[in-house]
Amino acid sequence: MNSQWKAFLETQSASISGSDEIRFEDAPPFPDCALFDLSHLGLIGVQGEDALDFLQGQFTNDTRNITEERSQMSGYCNPKGRMLAAFRIFRRADSVYLQLPMSLLEPLLKRLSMFVLRASATLKNASDELVRIGLAGDCAESALAGHLPHLPQVDDDAVQHGGMTAIRVAGSQPRFEIVGPVTQMQELWQALATRATPANPDLWAWLDIHAGIPTVYPETTEAFVPQMANMQLVNGVSFTKGCYTGQEVVARMRYLGKLKRRMYLAHIDSDTAPRPGDALFSASSESGQGTGKVVAAEASPGAGYDLLAVVQISAVEEGDVRVEENGPRLEFRELPYDFVIEDNEQKT
Repeated sequence: MNSQWKAFLETQSASISGSDEIRFEDAPPFPDCALFDLSHLGLIGVQGEDALDFLQGQFTNDTRNITEERSQMSGYCNPKGRMLAAFRIFRRADSVYLQLPMSLLEPLLKRLSMFVLRASATLKNASDELVRIGLAGDCAESALAGHLPHLPQVDDDAVQHGGMTAIRVAGSQPRFEIVGPVTQMQELWQALATRATPANPDLWAWLDIHAGIPTVYPETTEAFVPQMANMQLVNGVSFTKGCYTGQEVVARMRYLGKLKRRMYLAHIDSDTAPRPGDALFSASSESGQGTGKVVAAEASPGAGYDLLAVVQISAVEEGDVRVEENGPRLEFRELPYDFVIEDNEQKT
């Protein structure tokens, strides 16, 4: 974490753990309008005249569509088409940034650097160079309006102004991420804090869960083909861009295969939080790969936990999926987007 930003947050009544996660101990769990420090998310910076061409051969989405006005979700797969990471990509001037959980930053940076070869591109950990904050809730648009000439109106669109990048993030309520130099972000934080309540990063993660945005953690790396995690439904996969690592497997699932697992939103009544990678169980499942896995989970308003989980479609239709064999039952909820059933995909 940027040391200047860290010192500033400490003046804002924030506590900082050994892992640099910011906590506001007096924050209500679900404020109407929330202000977030997003330092728990890491940034990989990519620069050079071949930066986008290099990334084009690595990721599931079409990097030619990344501009200063348009970010995108994307994934990085192994040769078997299993995701090593999922992330947001955005651009600022001549630099491209990948944003992902800090726990995956160094492994992904190391792996990508192995494939640069003769491309004119450099990669680095840029997490301390730029400050990231989030704003979500009823006041978000009006609070930001005084700091930007206009706001991005479509999910994943971006606006650049005065050294700041503002990205509209999917969700049931207005949600934005703002990226910029530390001094500007200190001033912006103080201004926004007069309208919004500082909140903890688990609420930002809960908003991602309800937006149906998948996150890959170390516990689930190489667990999911992109379509299993609905990446194609959050505009994270291009089926027309050409070759990239794992592309043959991803394309085969679309055109020749049968999708038997996908990601669902669910709730459980439990006092124990599920963890990414926790196994799911259904008595109806006969798969040698198990019924499914938890993608992410966070505390729900009132009680219990809300989660995203990749589950066998047939097990969901049977209606009895649990966390572990004797754990709480998953109550499935509606995602904010529809499942697109291809002609050659299997509904059961």
